[in-house]
Amino acid sequence: MTKTSNRFALALALGGLVLLPACGETADETENSGATLSNGSQTMAATLGDASDLSTINDALVSSNLMGVFDGVGSYTLLAPNDAAFEVLGEAGEKLLTEEQRPLLVGLLRDHMLPGYLRPEDILSAIESQGGEVTVTTMGGSDVVFSSEGETLTVAREDGKSATFVGNAEAATNGVIIPIDSVLAPQ
Repeated sequence: MTKTSNRFALALALGGLVLLPACGETADETENSGATLSNGSQTMAATLGDASDLSTINDALVSSNLMGVFDGVGSYTLLAPNDAAFEVLGEAGEKLLTEEQRPLLVGLLRDHMLPGYLRPEDILSAIESQGGEVTVTTMGGSDVVFSSEGETLTVAREDGKSATFVGNAEAATNGVIIPIDSVLAPQ
């Protein structure tokens, strides 16, 4: 199946899900779906600020001036590398947060941002309905490929760099934050 038809199928599978939070979903309904709703009224920016294992991505979004995107009314999904994922980058990860590296940081972060409200179970459902991988274009213009092995979801860049979904996704009023175990940096 081609990338175009995979994208079309993902759009169809997820099209009705983008507006779910605006339709009065309750915390109990969300708990059963695999994502936890912070308090039903927090934006992604506030939810990310409260997440204990995502402080580095929070700092990176603030440093890059992209945090305002997650405080607005748009609907996004953030593939959020956890703190351990940034630690693996070592000194290179620390340099990313400097003023001089801001353009590089912005590009890297945009490749972790997806349009729409995509919960992990929605992605898994799209993979299952396609009988294999599903490709999505990031806000940075790169393609990422979602795949699964059982209930384990992974996301990979076109160059082969991949990450596994870890922990619980956090649903907010304007999107979903999905923790991943690696920074999807170019090879």
